[in-house]
Amino acid sequence: MKRILTAALLAATTLSVPAAHAEAPKTLVTVLTAPEPQTQLMAMVLTLQAAKQGKTPHILLCGPAADMALKDAPESATAGQPPRDMSPQGLMRMIMAEPGAKVEVCAIYLPGKGADPSVLLDGVGVAKPGEMAAAIMAETARVMSY
Repeated sequence: MKRILTAALLAATTLSVPAAHAEAPKTLVTVLTAPEPQTQLMAMVLTLQAAKQGKTPHILLCGPAADMALKDAPESATAGQPPRDMSPQGLMRMIMAEPGAKVEVCAIYLPGKGADPSVLLDGVGVAKPGEMAAAIMAETARVMSY
């Protein structure tokens, strides 16, 4: 009986070791589709805070949220909001200045608008579906979606 308990304890310990050695997330992938400026701003606030805590930000903007990436963005993306009079686009630009930061629009966003990448802010790219899927599925990534 003692041998069985010892073997069971050893097996349980061995099985739990990989979880103890799991690598902490290095990247925060923020997927933002929400049209509401307050939701967009909060997504940027949390992404910036993660960057300040050492995580590499990777933002994917789709649907109405991708309008934030336009040079000629709508007022909802550029108007300051309380309590600090920050705009979603303004905070996104601050994130873009963080080391390793990446901001992209969905691959179908520009074709859906009948536009090309020249309408995007400098530094904003167009996501490649395979690469974006890999970023989302990476073991060292944490994903937030709004």
